[in-house]
Amino acid sequence: MYEEKIISGKEVSTLAKENIAARVEALKAKGVTPKLSVVIVGESPASQSYVKGTKKSCAESGFDCEVIALEKTVSQLELIKVIDSLNKDAAVHGILIQFPLPEHIDEYSVMNAISSEKDVDGFTAINVGNLNIGKDCFVPCTPQACVDMLDHAGIDVVGKDVVVIGRSNTVGRPVATLLTQKSATVTICHTKTRNIAEKTRMADIIIIAIGVAGFLKADMIKEGAVIIDVGINQNSEGKLCGDADFDSCIGKVSKITPVPGGVGLLTRVNLLKNTLKSAENAQK
Repeated sequence: MYEEKIISGKEVSTLAKENIAARVEALKAKGVTPKLSVVIVGESPASQSYVKGTKKSCAESGFDCEVIALEKTVSQLELIKVIDSLNKDAAVHGILIQFPLPEHIDEYSVMNAISSEKDVDGFTAINVGNLNIGKDCFVPCTPQACVDMLDHAGIDVVGKDVVVIGRSNTVGRPVATLLTQKSATVTICHTKTRNIAEKTRMADIIIIAIGVAGFLKADMIKEGAVIIDVGINQNSEGKLCGDADFDSCIGKVSKITPVPGGVGLLTRVNLLKNTLKSAENAQK
């Protein structure tokens, strides 16, 4: 009944993978295989699951993927030495550090030990700075996925009122930057924002990434709004769900991304795209 309102992450990721495949073949014809090195510290089930999925995605797209598993007791200096060796390895095009790291390790220092040319997560200070001044850089994967979903749905953001719920450095802030650069008018809401519903009811587009299941209800949006839902939560029944109350909002929106099957599917694809971009840059 509402299928025409759903922005399918599967559709967007399938099209992106077709483009990736063609570019990978072109590189391989030159004797180059894109390679991603993933560093994981400790044995977090969530991190291991993500790394497993990343390795599978690499294999499906013809990438080499190396997983470096370190004990949770590894020192910060030892971890940075591993990163330094990957920076110097010409066969490695992308470096991904799986967060969170143990408390004794400073995540900022570790992230910025990665060469900005291999920072396919887009989180080093250099890439963040370049993103904010509109220069070429590696864009963080999930914020780019949000923009990709809007583009795929044919939604022109120029002049539109956008509300971003969440101000994290990984999603909220960078997606607000990307949309501002595309001439949207962006408001960022967060835990200290008063009367969030007043602001969301004015929004043409809402991007929500706060990790609270079903936070955004139908009475908080206007008729015809677009919702990009970044949240991944488990409800009381153990089912995956987003930060938006999909069932109540679907009748009121013009477009919405589902969870699962939405933004998350494209996040990993964008990691591959960034790694591929790095491999292509290395040939110039």
